[in-house]
Amino acid sequence: MRKLFYFFITATLISLITFVSVLSILGIETKRFNSLISQKINDSNKNINLILKTVKFKLDINEISLFLETTDPQIEYRNVLIPANSIKVYMDFLSILKTDPKIKKVTLELNRIKINQLKNISLIFKPSNFKSFLNNKVKEGTLNTEVEIYFDRNNSIKDFIGRGKASNFTASINKDLIINDANFTFIFDKSDILVKNIVFKSGPIVIKNGDLKLNFSKEIALETSFELTSNFDSKTSNNINFLSSFKHIKNIKNLKADLKNSIKINLDKTYKIIDYSLLSSGKISESSFLNNESFKKIFLLDNFDKLMISNTEVKLNLKPNENNIIAKGKYSLDEVNFLDFSLNNKLKNLTQKFNITADYDELLNLDIINYSKKHKKIAKIELDFTKKKDDIFINEVNFTREKDSISIKGLKLKQNKFLSLQEVSVQTHNNNIENNNFSILYNDKIIIKGSKFDATNLTKVLKRDNKRNFLSNVTKNIEIDFSTINVPLSEKISNFKLIGNIERGKFSKISAKGSFGENKFIDIQMRDDKKNNKKYLEIYSDLTKPLLTEYSFFNGLSGGNILFSSAFAGDYSKSNLKIENFKVINAPGMVKLLSLADLGGLADLAEGEGLSFDSLEIKMEKTKNSMKFNEILALGPSISVLMEGYQNKSITSLRGTLVPAKTLNKFISKIPVIGDIVIPKEVGEGLFGVSFKIKGPPGKVKTTINPIRTLTPRFIQKIAERNKQSK
Repeated sequence: MRKLFYFFITATLISLITFVSVLSILGIETKRFNSLISQKINDSNKNINLILKTVKFKLDINEISLFLETTDPQIEYRNVLIPANSIKVYMDFLSILKTDPKIKKVTLELNRIKINQLKNISLIFKPSNFKSFLNNKVKEGTLNTEVEIYFDRNNSIKDFIGRGKASNFTASINKDLIINDANFTFIFDKSDILVKNIVFKSGPIVIKNGDLKLNFSKEIALETSFELTSNFDSKTSNNINFLSSFKHIKNIKNLKADLKNSIKINLDKTYKIIDYSLLSSGKISESSFLNNESFKKIFLLDNFDKLMISNTEVKLNLKPNENNIIAKGKYSLDEVNFLDFSLNNKLKNLTQKFNITADYDELLNLDIINYSKKHKKIAKIELDFTKKKDDIFINEVNFTREKDSISIKGLKLKQNKFLSLQEVSVQTHNNNIENNNFSILYNDKIIIKGSKFDATNLTKVLKRDNKRNFLSNVTKNIEIDFSTINVPLSEKISNFKLIGNIERGKFSKISAKGSFGENKFIDIQMRDDKKNNKKYLEIYSDLTKPLLTEYSFFNGLSGGNILFSSAFAGDYSKSNLKIENFKVINAPGMVKLLSLADLGGLADLAEGEGLSFDSLEIKMEKTKNSMKFNEILALGPSISVLMEGYQNKSITSLRGTLVPAKTLNKFISKIPVIGDIVIPKEVGEGLFGVSFKIKGPPGKVKTTINPIRTLTPRFIQKIAERNKQSK
């Protein structure tokens, strides 16, 4: 009896297992409910037309529920065929027995839907950006999906959920942005879409491990995170033009980076972006940027052609009208030596705030203070400034290297022109000797004060043809007080003081005085005559070399004192330069002229002890592009010279006469009392000198002579006048 019982139980279990297996795997075929189920689903939504073929009863072991399954059903939604593989219908079987079947859930399997089929399905949607995107931008791809549709007791759809996988999608966003080999999984319901495991390529950019979430409420909210790998090289990569709206993208020559990104975007119902934010962090292993005018304006640097970055950690936070970029790593301007730098760039409402700290090993020359930092000598630069359109406010600039430091605070610029300043402090060394130590205060008036200022190159700087006046917005009184000023040829000016006025960036009034020591002084006076719109400048100095060292015409000049006077208005000036009691020693131009004139003795003297002169007077007129020498007259006990001519950027042209003193002394004595001078015929015929020409472009000037030219009456008159003045 017991064995019979066990047999019965075993047989029942086997039968049950067999039945469950058959029911779950093969199912039980029936056509009884075909029309009934179709009708119920069609009634639930008038836009659906469902025709079922073979229907099987099956068991869903996971849900422990019976369902009806059909393969290759014919489904139309709004007259568009839906390519379904199978349909599972979960029903309340008690309701079937009551001949009023209630559908609980329908599972729809759509496998390997081609992009063309998907485009056909999109026709059922109203016009939208999504529909337009699908039909016009997506080119290739397949879709596997399963949709579960839930019904209420009235057989109306109350909810749905779908999941699936997209494979090998290709989309052309625009002609410059093509997405290739996009793969991802997804799950969605009526309020959310969640996309995971996103992978795709776009030219040199690879996206992987991406997640995306879309939430459909009053607005559409998109959240995504992904990893980005870039291996961009402008020489080999052509597909990065989709970033062309980025202002400086054309400056990027290569970019190798690995970044983790998080994006939030809010869209309206037409998929128009309302708001967004981007968080990105990672490492730039290698990149390079070409310099141009835009970079120069941003970073205030123009002495490099290419900027390279490597091993740099970056953080980005981008929002509409607001972004923040933080970077710390290595940079190079020569593609060889990499130095430390850090950057913090904030943009808000078109206002950019930069904070840059960097090591700097390039050559740096500041001629105006005679300071030079040699190449490969590392200095530290700290730059904190704000930029809004053409306005730049430099909060602080610090340059430091060993004992040298330059600091600028509160500098305001507009269109690269000076507006205002708070303070400048300078302390530098030349050959380990302090050559600058001063400060500039810019308040009601400009005060420049310090113990040392190196003006060795000041004349050279002032000679430069500056097309734009950087200080054209400055109109203030100025005071300068230096204990010591270094000037060319190791000379120094002590106790230099200046008071004056600056109007529109140019001096309108100057009164200055300083001492060379040993009762030798320099005095500078300038006044502005408003009535005739002219300025008058007068400079007197007991030393000539410090003032003339930058002018090659005066090479070899030694000793004497100088008086310079000039009247100028705009680009025109009329000036007179007078130097007295000086020598010319080893001046190449003078030696060559004397040698060509067969005056070897004087040439030897010029190379040795030097030629003495009583005076040199130059009368000249200067315009914007040229200098006219109305008269250059040098008188000396050994030789005298009279010249005239002109000079511009392209050519120097001078002509003159040179006469040894012994010839002059012989015939000058024959000239009667100075007044209405009438040159005797015998003097004009018998007095000979050497005429010459000096002509040619810069660096290629040639000197030619004519030793049998008779002296002009004007030359004789000038010498005679000079002789009478000296008596």
